[in-house]
Amino acid sequence: MAITEENFVKEMIDGNEKALDYVINNYAWILKTVLKKHLFYLMDYYDECMNDCLLAIWENIENYDSNRSSFKNWIGGIAKYKSIDYTRKYLKDLNNRNIEDVRIFDTETPLEEILTKEINIEIRKMLHCLSNEDKKIFKQLYFEEKNMDEISVNTGLSKPVLYNRLSRGRKKIREHSYIKRKGGYNNEKT
Repeated sequence: MAITEENFVKEMIDGNEKALDYVINNYAWILKTVLKKHLFYLMDYYDECMNDCLLAIWENIENYDSNRSSFKNWIGGIAKYKSIDYTRKYLKDLNNRNIEDVRIFDTETPLEEILTKEINIEIRKMLHCLSNEDKKIFKQLYFEEKNMDEISVNTGLSKPVLYNRLSRGRKKIREHSYIKRKGGYNNEKT
């Protein structure tokens, strides 16, 4: 069976690897564009991140909903969040390296500072729609990598309440992202 624009998603869900080839041939430019923007200073991570994006598309294709967004937007989102993960990974690795192994960049602003600033901007954009208390919970769990027991102690909230707030927060983020993709917040400043 030939893979086409009309059937490639269904074929991927059915496990047809030729459908992934179709995605690479027709949509890889989106991944490349997003990754080059977000990994501009970290091109050493580019190929690995591209592979992770393709794997994430393959493994999560059943979660794609054409009623919520276009395939282009969906894979663009995957690339954006994977590149943020790789930037965070780089910053974490940087803290664990020997000084002899660190490559020095000839810039006025240290690379770590630039990347940290970029991550913070992306996090602010992503969490913009949440209350301040929910933002703190999301940051602790997803960005500071604290466990639920630590967050419960820090916030004074029980774990069931935290799980509920995380669930509602993820839903708000998805809805907010969907509205933004559809052009609902053209004048919004984040």
